[in-house]
Amino acid sequence: MRFLASGGFISYIPAYLTGFKKFTGSGMAGTLLALLLVPLLPENRYSFALFVLAFLPLAIWIAGRAEKSYAVHDDPRIVIDEIAGYWVAILFLDRTPFNLAAAFILFRALDTLKPWPIKKLETSLGGGFGIIMDDVLAGLEANLLTRLAVMIFL
Repeated sequence: MRFLASGGFISYIPAYLTGFKKFTGSGMAGTLLALLLVPLLPENRYSFALFVLAFLPLAIWIAGRAEKSYAVHDDPRIVIDEIAGYWVAILFLDRTPFNLAAAFILFRALDTLKPWPIKKLETSLGGGFGIIMDDVLAGLEANLLTRLAVMIFL
């Protein structure tokens, strides 16, 4: 379970490189993995949406199992939530470099800063559902902000 929850142990890399024991940078590594996997995902918008809808319950289950394994709620080594959140951030967007980069930056900012209501969701929900859903909300907000950025800048 830890293998899937950690994105193939990608979340361990920042701690290994820096020597920090707090896994600082794991979320960035998980989001980067999600971005790198985009070319392997369904290109059709509706197929991709169905893929994400199928992925979310699986991610919730995996995150819940990993949380029990690590014995810490939303352990930083769990990055399947960042993967799910980023994929929500690009849902129904054209996969242009601008959109992928804007969604990446906005998702990372929202996931890190956790403005309301993301923080409220993170603290009010437990288990795998809570781990995943705050990132899904951050992804949804990043998606909407990316659409706004496209309207303004392109």
